[in-house]
Amino acid sequence: MSQDNLIEVRDLAVEFVNGEQCVRAVEGINFDIHRGETLALVGESGSGKSVTAHSILRLLPYPVACHPSGTIKYAGRDLLSLSEKQLRHIRGNRIAMIFQEPMTSLNPLHNIGKQINEVLALHKGLTGKAATTRTLELLEMVGIPEPHKRLKALPHELSGGQRQRVMIAMALANEPELLIADEPTTALDVTVQLKILELLKQLQTRLGMALLLISHDLNLVKRIAHRVCVMQRGCIVEQADCEQLFRAPQHPYTRVLLAAEPDGQPADTMAGAPMLEVEDLKVWFPIKKGFLGRTVDYVKAVDGIGFGLAQGQTLGIVGESGSGKSTLGLAILRLIASQGTIRLQGKPLDCLTRQEIRPLRRQMQVVFQDPFGSLSPRMSVSQIVGEGLRIHGMGTPEEQEQAIIAALHEVGLDPETRNRYPHEFSGGQRQRIAIARALVLKPALILLDEPTSALDRTVQRQVVELLRSLQSKYNLTYLFISHDLAVVKALSHHLMVIKQGQVVEQGVAAELFAAPQHPYTQQLLEAAFLAPTAVD
Repeated sequence: MSQDNLIEVRDLAVEFVNGEQCVRAVEGINFDIHRGETLALVGESGSGKSVTAHSILRLLPYPVACHPSGTIKYAGRDLLSLSEKQLRHIRGNRIAMIFQEPMTSLNPLHNIGKQINEVLALHKGLTGKAATTRTLELLEMVGIPEPHKRLKALPHELSGGQRQRVMIAMALANEPELLIADEPTTALDVTVQLKILELLKQLQTRLGMALLLISHDLNLVKRIAHRVCVMQRGCIVEQADCEQLFRAPQHPYTRVLLAAEPDGQPADTMAGAPMLEVEDLKVWFPIKKGFLGRTVDYVKAVDGIGFGLAQGQTLGIVGESGSGKSTLGLAILRLIASQGTIRLQGKPLDCLTRQEIRPLRRQMQVVFQDPFGSLSPRMSVSQIVGEGLRIHGMGTPEEQEQAIIAALHEVGLDPETRNRYPHEFSGGQRQRIAIARALVLKPALILLDEPTSALDRTVQRQVVELLRSLQSKYNLTYLFISHDLAVVKALSHHLMVIKQGQVVEQGVAAELFAAPQHPYTQQLLEAAFLAPTAVD
């Protein structure tokens, strides 16, 4: 084993066994991780990135469901052949891991101080005051403000970025030689992503540790990685220095990945009559205290927002988590209570009762962020897409069936699969089903709430192109909510930037992207489109 190599992986193969079925998830993987370097594993969902990374610490479901072979050497020892007791001295101590979703990785019942103390007690034997002192040092190191006030905080009381920082603090508690970061910024806003990225680079330099980064975000990889391994269907198809790979990719699949960034112009549609008019819209949530629940203040989630949107146009709504984007969308669709004026095609919605607004719901459809969560697992695709037709009594059963087939054709799905269930489809296909469900009712307005954030870049590009083509064909009007500014730029005719429930800037999207006026807009664009930072 070379002295420069911290980890050597040779001929790694992983099989998952379910009954008599055997699936080869990873096959013939070879790579090294040098001391102090950042190696990135990139590829689409299902390519084997996480399986490869989890194999290093043997976090896969051994031994029944999974059969690994090959060698993974750390400091000359094969991790696959160590006993559980020997491996515990390495896990979280010499090799640590940050998982993708901190909310599910942290214990919701324990405060963050206790969770970090547990790591210190297990590996360092630190307890009491010594453990608390070290925990405060770690929280300060990862940039948690006023850490002494955060020790008793439960995970749900922290923002997404703060929870991810706590996960990093736990991983760094024992100053590991290797940190494995599995999609560490996927669920975060662009500004928070940038801060986490800069934090990881600073800590890597300070501690001299190696970093294995698993990601499908090539912008992130470009900014931080020294070397890159590209994975496809369980195999590494290309391995090269980061600069060389982005400058001159050799494998066709690598070129496909690099070309998958959503781009192009919004759909070429003519602005028609006013579709949506919103004036002084407010959604205030009361803060109650005391035994009698007296209202002492309000959370102003949406505070006096107004805009107009013409038929055939897309309004992109951007801002960080908690800015009020999704609350605004739900209020416009009358799914939550609000104050202010909302008009759809000139008809006021804000004064209608629940019963009165129901017939208008077919004109206002929504596509949610997580297609798997928004599709009923107990309903077939045909039942899901046709549910709105049945509720609104549109056509005979035969006509409804033809409408379902036509909608699936429109979104590029084989109608022959309509009797299958959501779990039998990929993430991109499930999102197409969700779009077909909205499209089948021939709506005037579609709210797209983060419809591409859970998808790989290649699938994102396909969904963006689908949405553009549907808009051109049917002159659809979109409200597009997202924190992914590359996707917003590719879809939106107009742009609205929201911060803390208020509009800080709005106008023609191309003009705002070219010359943002407000400092907050400038900050968002800088974080999203920052030129790659040179790695040391």
